[in-house]
Amino acid sequence: MTSPSSSWQRKALAMAGLLLAGASQADSVPSPQFKPHMQECGSCHMAYQPGLLPATSWQRLLSNLPRHFGTDASVDAQTLRALQAWFETQAGTFKKVTRQPAPPPQDRITRSAWFEREHRGLPAGVWVRPSIRSAAQCTACHAGAETGQFSEHQVRVPS
Repeated sequence: MTSPSSSWQRKALAMAGLLLAGASQADSVPSPQFKPHMQECGSCHMAYQPGLLPATSWQRLLSNLPRHFGTDASVDAQTLRALQAWFETQAGTFKKVTRQPAPPPQDRITRSAWFEREHRGLPAGVWVRPSIRSAAQCTACHAGAETGQFSEHQVRVPS
């Protein structure tokens, strides 16, 4: 067999490998690691995958860091520029976001149409359990959330 020479052939082979391994784009979010994202965003909460929101949401969130959901999350100008560039290239890459590119209310992942659809079967009381605390605590039920893995087959809702 000859080795693939074009970019599309390499991508097709990579995708075939993922499919053969049982990976599903519907269950995962691309999870590139970017040190400033992990350090800055991850210092206060889970460093949410950029693919979970469209670019317009990330632009607004990053432009309002001094008032980031009631907290001053300001960063230096160089870090801000790096984060803005990275989020712009990575935003909205999650399959469910790209189908509905409109920003959710208040740019909250938990208010997006796809999030609400995926969680519609859960009773409201689940979100206030001490082991979960809020819908924004993805890692409470999705062990692989920080690396972008949200498979419904690996969900464990704590009591």
